[in-house]
Amino acid sequence: MTKALLFATTIMVPTLIGASAQQATAAERRNGSAVSADRTPVRRGAAGHAAARPVARQADAARPAAGSETILVYGQGSTRQMTSVTRTMLAETVPGTSPMKVLNRLPGVMYQSADPFGAYEYSSSLYMRGFSQSQLGFTLDDVPLGDQQFNNYNGLSITRAISTDNVSGVDVSQGAGAIDVASTSNLGGAMQFHSRDPSHQRGGTVEQTFGSNSTFRTFVRLDSGDLNATGTRFYVSYARTSLNLWKGGGYNYSDQANAKFVQPLARGSSLKAFFDWSSIQQFDYQDMSLDYLHTVGSHLSNYYPDYTAAYEAAQGKFRPQIAKTGDPLDAAYYAGTANRQDFLGGVTLDENLNEHLNWKTTLYGHGDNGYSTWTTPYTPSPNGSPLSVRTQNPGILRGGALSALTHRYGANTFNMGVWYEFGQFTEGRYFSSTPLLGQGTLGNPTDHFPTDIFSNPWAEKWQTSTFQFHVQDTYRITPDLKVNAGFRSMVVRSGNQVINQVPALNGGNEVAQGRLTASNAFLPQVSANWRFLPHQELFFDVSHNMRAFPEDGYGTNVSATPWTANQKAFTATARTLKPETDWVYEGGYRYTTPLVSGLLSAYRMNFSNRLQLVSTGPIVAPTTAVQNVGGVTTNGVEGSVTLRPLNGLSIYNSISYAHSTYDQNVQTSSGLEPTKGKLIPNYPALMYKGSIAYEWRDWTMHIDGNYLSHRYITYTNDAKVPGYFLANVGARYRFGKLSVLKNVTASFNIYNLFNKTYVATTGELGNSFTGSPQTFLMGAPRQFFGTISADF
Repeated sequence: MTKALLFATTIMVPTLIGASAQQATAAERRNGSAVSADRTPVRRGAAGHAAARPVARQADAARPAAGSETILVYGQGSTRQMTSVTRTMLAETVPGTSPMKVLNRLPGVMYQSADPFGAYEYSSSLYMRGFSQSQLGFTLDDVPLGDQQFNNYNGLSITRAISTDNVSGVDVSQGAGAIDVASTSNLGGAMQFHSRDPSHQRGGTVEQTFGSNSTFRTFVRLDSGDLNATGTRFYVSYARTSLNLWKGGGYNYSDQANAKFVQPLARGSSLKAFFDWSSIQQFDYQDMSLDYLHTVGSHLSNYYPDYTAAYEAAQGKFRPQIAKTGDPLDAAYYAGTANRQDFLGGVTLDENLNEHLNWKTTLYGHGDNGYSTWTTPYTPSPNGSPLSVRTQNPGILRGGALSALTHRYGANTFNMGVWYEFGQFTEGRYFSSTPLLGQGTLGNPTDHFPTDIFSNPWAEKWQTSTFQFHVQDTYRITPDLKVNAGFRSMVVRSGNQVINQVPALNGGNEVAQGRLTASNAFLPQVSANWRFLPHQELFFDVSHNMRAFPEDGYGTNVSATPWTANQKAFTATARTLKPETDWVYEGGYRYTTPLVSGLLSAYRMNFSNRLQLVSTGPIVAPTTAVQNVGGVTTNGVEGSVTLRPLNGLSIYNSISYAHSTYDQNVQTSSGLEPTKGKLIPNYPALMYKGSIAYEWRDWTMHIDGNYLSHRYITYTNDAKVPGYFLANVGARYRFGKLSVLKNVTASFNIYNLFNKTYVATTGELGNSFTGSPQTFLMGAPRQFFGTISADF
């Protein structure tokens, strides 16, 4: 099947299955920073140390120390299961690695990318208990980041939002996220990223990384230190990353600047402002199929910069290896690229009005522009060239506000807040001419937006208003038993305007135009925690969640969006469409001592109103539209344990199993597809994670390994990619002070230690019902990276 046909016929659905709530209450998380063992809010200092707020109580002595900890907190004391990833764990990775890749060590979490850094956005794929990243919530210092999709309409990836060097930690809810998380896609959990504050000491950090594929990354951070007696301070940082693709021609390049300002106020309050800018240029790895993998091999790549090879392939003259495949025209293209630029800023007032009352308000804004290209052999240029460049230019302009009050009164902690955002998303499709052979080459498509445009099939603009209200209370019935209960209300109104369209270029169809509203006035959560013995506790959580309708342009099929259909199909289905919802149930046991931390949890999820892009009607003239095709039922169990038998030694192991099946068959234009009882694609049923970290004098060493069982790549489970075990290793040595430099450190990391050939991302082009779709990407082979860093 060609890629063009695949775009037209592939059933696009986010692979979503259940999870359960694992998030601290808003009162517990209101600082966007640390949480003490008894879940009392604390404030992080410049170096990540915790200073008690006026309302804080004594922390639990059983809390493990940081040191060389792999996973710091299993959420002990929380009414929901929550795992916190610390700065120490982030520092074990190669600088510039996506924070989401670090989360791959957590039970039930699977992160995949075709590149070793996890920065190649098209291949960035995160699943948590079966939910894809488009069904999860993501925030940075409470600011919503959208659903992290490649062609995002309401946010940006965490790698563009902030440099990994400036991330202080991540709080992960592996079930439904907390009531107060600012997200319209929070069906299966949330990831709340927190940025580092400026240091109280004047100085800075320089960091240089070298490695495989001509990797060259430079990071510089300057801290002002305290500018006056009140502690006014700021930092600015800049990062530049450049590396070649590990197979074929092309590169990934990025520039990034971050800045943050902190003004401490009376009673432990603060005013914080931040500004982030990023610019990326990325070449694509070629999408693979089982046919391509078996005939050409894992190193199949696009033709760039060989314009002649791409030109001749479009004419049907294929290189011998490509000609062996069942679909040589789709086996390789000249190039696919992405170019993005983002501006993100905001200000937060965290005000302790008195010892018992806190008011926190955040204002933010985000702008994004850029374009993606694909050199297509399916649309010739008017000058006679068999190739043209298809370009899409998504753009985002959004702003919003979050405000919440937290009041401690006796045994109760009340929290109430609102979130409002207005966003505009624009996108168009264009085709540009390419040179005739012998009259020039296409060159580098990331250099500039293509200029020789000969057609504009469509251009659209969406406007979306989001309002969310939440209220909750945490009631400590006894010193060892507490209950959290609350609900949120959500209304998301979206509509598009078709600015330009040429039906003749869209198969004779009119582009869908209209408005949809996703709303629910009562999305409840109830959870509890009982510390029944010293160091031992039980918890449970029940939650109801909703996801708003995603947005994308006509025929793009990046997600199951109603607007990808034509006007006739949209009109026929819009009135009956319901937003996706789920019920999540979870219970678990925690054991926490200085020597051992353990977690065992079981969960069930009932997912409803699953939206899927389906072609129905006569097979010669089917109607393609997003439809409600039923639900998914998930049952799963997870276990984790961290051992600290010696000072400086931490041993972590986890195992997870999830059984996620579709509840109904699906009727299509080809007949009834037997999906009932089939396992969801793209997510393994069984995963094992292990990690050992050891700190001895000035040495820090770690090794980690992940095992994934096989993953299906079709809805009827007739095709799959094999499981694999992947290991990584790293070491760091601290030289200390050298002349004017302090904390001079050298680190060395090996990714894919045993040079395993494996399938990484699956489903990036969606999944078909049967066959061998062109819908996965290979993982990088063994890679070596070294870093020198120092403070001054």
